[in-house]
Amino acid sequence: MSGSSSASSAPVLGNGALNGSAAAARPISALIRQRLQAAGVPFLANDNVADHLRDGELELLEREVTERVRDLLRSLLIDIDNDHNTEETPERVARMYLHEVFKGRYHPQPKIASFPNVKQLDEIYTVGPITVRSACSHHLVPILGHCWIGIKPGQRVIGLSKFTRVADWVFSRPHIQEEAVMILADEIERLCEPLGLAILVKAQHYCMKWRGVKELQTSMVNSIVRGDFRHDPALKAEFFELVKQQEAQYS
Repeated sequence: MSGSSSASSAPVLGNGALNGSAAAARPISALIRQRLQAAGVPFLANDNVADHLRDGELELLEREVTERVRDLLRSLLIDIDNDHNTEETPERVARMYLHEVFKGRYHPQPKIASFPNVKQLDEIYTVGPITVRSACSHHLVPILGHCWIGIKPGQRVIGLSKFTRVADWVFSRPHIQEEAVMILADEIERLCEPLGLAILVKAQHYCMKWRGVKELQTSMVNSIVRGDFRHDPALKAEFFELVKQQEAQYS
């Protein structure tokens, strides 16, 4: 691998998207960022920008991130030109961020079909524990835990496995846990419009376990209740009792 600066080798979009040599020298991330800003689209750490990526741009972005990770390793004084262990680390890290741990930012939501609640089911049910994997927005280290979702059906329902898919998509972004739960609740309400929705998340944060205070046993628990779960204390209590039973089954 070359030891020269990678600033000039970052992937660019020079096929007519912008005119002039200055535009041709811009990295693809700058072009996408300009497009988002012009459209007034937020691109915070836990936002999804998939609808604003054009064909081929994710591949170009992966190449650019690869170069930036290569620069980071050099700045950390790691001899990536001679170290066999980190020879392909920049490529691995770029793929990991864009297509795995942060895929909820760059990939569209999985296709999730809803169906009419033909039998007018009105009893609550819970789904869990669903494994959730995320990353702390502050240090980009893992958040690992479980999620339970309680539903009082409305006019439409979705399959049980779809709750896992949408939870994985939402949590696969840099987050703080409180906001992740709110975003997940918004998505589920949009997908099936339940009469009641309750979500509980219990997770361990490696920004506390691995660094800083290094509290190995500490976890964070938070919940959100909407609709009938919020207005009916008995219904809310039933949800948490069902979660307790499910958790005991796997403990």
